[in-house]
Amino acid sequence: MTTTPAVRAYARTLAPERLPAYLYDLGALREHAAAVRAALPERVELYYAAKANPETEILTALAPYVDGYEVASGGELAHVARAVPGRPLAFGGPGKTPEEIRAALASGVGRFHVESAHELAVLADLAARARVRARVLLRFNLAVPGELLDGSALAMGGRPAPFGIDPADADAVVRTLTEGSSPWLELFGIHAHLASGLDARRQLAVAASVTRWAAALTARHGVPLREVNVGGGMAVDYARPGERFDWAAYGRGLAALADEHPDTVLRIEPGRALTVYCGWYATDVLDVKRSRGEDFAVVRGGTHHLRTPATKGHDQPCAVLPADDWPHPWPRPATGGPGPVTLVGQLCTPKDLLARAVPLTAPLRAGDRVLFALAGAYAWNISHHDFLMHPRPGFHFLPGDPASAPADARATAVPATALSRRPAADRANI
Repeated sequence: MTTTPAVRAYARTLAPERLPAYLYDLGALREHAAAVRAALPERVELYYAAKANPETEILTALAPYVDGYEVASGGELAHVARAVPGRPLAFGGPGKTPEEIRAALASGVGRFHVESAHELAVLADLAARARVRARVLLRFNLAVPGELLDGSALAMGGRPAPFGIDPADADAVVRTLTEGSSPWLELFGIHAHLASGLDARRQLAVAASVTRWAAALTARHGVPLREVNVGGGMAVDYARPGERFDWAAYGRGLAALADEHPDTVLRIEPGRALTVYCGWYATDVLDVKRSRGEDFAVVRGGTHHLRTPATKGHDQPCAVLPADDWPHPWPRPATGGPGPVTLVGQLCTPKDLLARAVPLTAPLRAGDRVLFALAGAYAWNISHHDFLMHPRPGFHFLPGDPASAPADARATAVPATALSRRPAADRANI
């Protein structure tokens, strides 16, 4: 499991009472984001889906490499607008309330991803009342050819789902935007985020299918297709953390697709695939025990902080940092040998599993540190924080080198905050 030298070094400096903690290597994040941006053709816009990790330091570190941010609630809208002021925003997600839509119109949101005919009617009325013009991308729940979505980590389309508009209603919905009944709305394009966890080959096939369907739809109505948003969902393999989505192949394929549609801007909205590799959940071993022939290690914290393995049903990749110091007068528990050990948290539930049967090369002891990798997305922000009322983790942002941002980045770099914090308690310069 890969860790950066900065993360390993910093994890060793934290006193036990400052654990668990999230460690984010912003230098590694910038390096990865720069490589993704470089792999994409100029005519492909890159938006970051803030739902993956909305920490302010993450948003600002990504600012030089992304064209904008996708938000999916009024809360995200307000937070991202404060964190990266002046950057383009796209407002997506089902179930937008009238209050959220009013706030989005007032804040000048650049794109509305409309999920239903009802939502379109609400937006049309509120835009007319506010006398604010809004650009609309209609989201459709499209079918795709063959078995492209089979085996995806999470499917949002291609089958009955609460996301997007049924394609059978496409022509009727488009007419509401083209026949003058919604004068404050402009049909700007089509959106179709259908699945997460697809490799580059299948992502390209889905993108091509969506774009060609969108081109045929708008051609029937005699309107230009300015944008097609094919969503995110680039595969992240928690079982093989060293493997990455093939951004170079994806970029080449998108360039060819863009050449087929020279008057259309293509947009992608990755979230997890941008930030997951820059974050680690650091903790220490509290107890080691043997139960019915198997070794278990109880770590400080658990899935109430890092819900990802429970949500996805996988074993979170991890590495052990041995700690030689044992300052206590009582004996130090340890596994009997280097064999497999299951890592669990402090919760009173058998579902508090972080990683099962982890192969080790040396005995695991109480006091040793454990770094859980791929914790930079859908980790703390989707966790059930207050179950059993354990202390919340600290948050530590290792700044790296902001000067490494490339000169041709898409936006002015925003300095990353080099701070460490525990909510309401642990805050100090790194």
